[in-house]
This record gives sequence, C-alpha cells and structure tokens, in this order.
Amino acid sequence: MLLVLDGLGGLPREPGGPTELEAAATPNLDRLAAEGQSGLSQPIGLGITPGSGPGHLALFGYDPVGSNIGRGALSALGLGLRLDAGDLGVRLNFCTLDDRGRVVDRRAGRIETGLNRALVEKLNKIEIPGVELEFATESQHRAVLIVRGAYLSPAVQETDPQAVGVPPLEPEPLTAAAQHASAVLRSVIEAVRDCLGSESPANFVLMRGYAGLPELESLNSLYGLQAVCLATYPMYKGLARVAGMSVVDGLESADEQMAALGVAWDDHDYFFVHHKAPDARGEDGDFDAKAAAIEEMDRRLPALMDLEPDVLVVTGDHSTPSVLRQHSWHPVPCLFWGGRVLPDSLERFGERACGQGSLGVFPAQSIMALMLAHGGRLQKFGA
Repeated sequence: MLLVLDGLGGLPREPGGPTELEAAATPNLDRLAAEGQSGLSQPIGLGITPGSGPGHLALFGYDPVGSNIGRGALSALGLGLRLDAGDLGVRLNFCTLDDRGRVVDRRAGRIETGLNRALVEKLNKIEIPGVELEFATESQHRAVLIVRGAYLSPAVQETDPQAVGVPPLEPEPLTAAAQHASAVLRSVIEAVRDCLGSESPANFVLMRGYAGLPELESLNSLYGLQAVCLATYPMYKGLARVAGMSVVDGLESADEQMAALGVAWDDHDYFFVHHKAPDARGEDGDFDAKAAAIEEMDRRLPALMDLEPDVLVVTGDHSTPSVLRQHSWHPVPCLFWGGRVLPDSLERFGERACGQGSLGVFPAQSIMALMLAHGGRLQKFGA
C-alpha cells in the first residue's frame, strides 16, 4: 500500500522551530517509523520543484522526467472526460483580476465547487470556429478545458504568471507547430474575458498543464500488479488511469476512502491511497491547518493497519511548506513498514528524523522497487 499525504514535507515557521509534520501529534506514524525504515525521498532531483504529476509518477516507479504528463490531460481523464488523439487538455484556475487586469488572487479565494459549476455552465456557451470546447468543473477553483479539433500542439506558454500583482501571460507558441493551438487559446481567453468579466471573485481563468492524450505502460504490464486507486480528487484518479489502475469513483471523504479500501482489499494487491488536505493547507499558508490535516490521517491509520498490508509506504509527492505557500524542492519524509523491512533506530516521523534514517536521501522512483522487494515480488538479478 502506498499512502500519499500530498505536499507532506514542510519547513519551520520560525528559526529552530518544528515543521508542520514535526509539530503534528502523530503517534501512529511515529510507531510505524519506530518499527520500520525511513529516509527522505527526492521526487525529481536536487533543487527541482516538482508538480503533482511527475511527483506521483515517480512514486509509481516511472521516470518522472521522461514520462511527464501535463495536468490538463490528467484532470480530464480523472473526471472521466473523453480525450482523443489530437485533442488538447488544459488545466484552468479561476482567478481574480483587478480593474487594471492584474492577478490579485490566483485561486479566486478557493471558490466553492458549486460556484465553479455555475461558471463552467456559462463558459460552455462559448463557441470558437473550427474547434469544439468542453469546460468541466474539477474542484473549488480548478476546472478543465478540452479543445477538440485538428492536431493541437501542447507547446504553448502557460498563462499563469505564478505571481500576483502582474497580468496573466499570453499563450505564446513555443514551437512553429503550436501556432494554431496558440491562436485558438487566445480566442478562448478573449471569450472568457467577455463571459466572466463582471463576475466576482472569479472573473478570469489562468491556463496551465497543456497536454494531449498520454500513454504509459501499465503497472500490471511492468510489475504484474492488480492496482487500485482510492482518491477523492480527479487529477490523481487521472494519473491512476494512465498507469492502468482501476479507480474507485465517487469518493468524497476519508471515511469513504477507508470503507472502499476494505471492499477492494481481496481483489487487488497494490493500493494507492491519496490524502489531499496537507497540500491544500500548505498552499493556503496555514501552518496549523496543515498540521491538523496530517493528524487527521494519523488517526485513521489503525483502521488501515487492521487490513494487515504486507508492505506500507507513507510519504508525499512533494513538499508544500506553508511558509512558502507553494510546492518546493525539499525532499519528502518517507517510511517503509512491514514485509522484509529492516528497522532503523528512529523513534519519530518527521523531516529531521527521516534525514537520519537508514535510507538517507534517495530517488522517489526507487520506492516501487523497494516495495516489491520487501513484499517478495522480485527475483534475483544475475547468476
């Protein structure tokens, strides 16, 4: 079982203080760390800040660079939308612009999902000659656009400036082949401006994560695993589908995830359980709320452990320190429990403790091989 606490890693909010994980009361994670083996996983490489897509692909054992997939496609597939060869999936953030066209809130205050749906209904009335548009709600401020038509290259500049106080960027073509896609997206942007300009607080969208239809060799083909995903958020379900996992749809809470886990237990041998809240609270800049989100999953660990997994890994796809309000390049705490794991001498689960663990700082892409090895699923290499 792979339990991902999204955005798990953090930083102290004052010099010498604890991180969010270190400040959280986590008796169950601490027990697993004491009985298991720990380290810090590096999602991509030193100094590289990963997105959620490559961060998770590394956890599943794929090359996070060579297999990188734009979030637009992952979100679309997670929502169960049709994405054909030649289509373009785009991740959208509803945002707030001031009267001078500058971004003042990249997430429009994390609007309610109900308002998102109402705005998407308006956007779906937009028509651009020569293409078909489908807007869909993901969650809160996030939405998805699928552009269907002639081949649309994803090599277009993202419009999210990743900062406030500046205007959105233009969807400039990054290659000659992307000129058509760039022109289509410019037309979409102008239509969105007309459609949402009088709305509040979400009066515009930012575009990111352009991608066409992805293809990966499945986990079953690579490792012989019957894998299942238990996630509440569409993008992670999209990742799971690309990796060939079955997906339990309709989950909206941790309670529902735990119940579904028990139902799926006898029919699968690899379980991907995703907990989104730590990342969201880190991006909000709310140190205490992120610590509380980690504590919430810690309280659910006994029910999870009652299923007696052969091997359990607890980690994150990246760090999201609340003091930075965004993903960061810092390695992520990671523990292995069960199977043939040789325990080390740690007594707590946290950034500084895991830095002293026997695994050291290691590539996240190695997690899958270690899980398989500890579960007795790998054969000897060589004579």
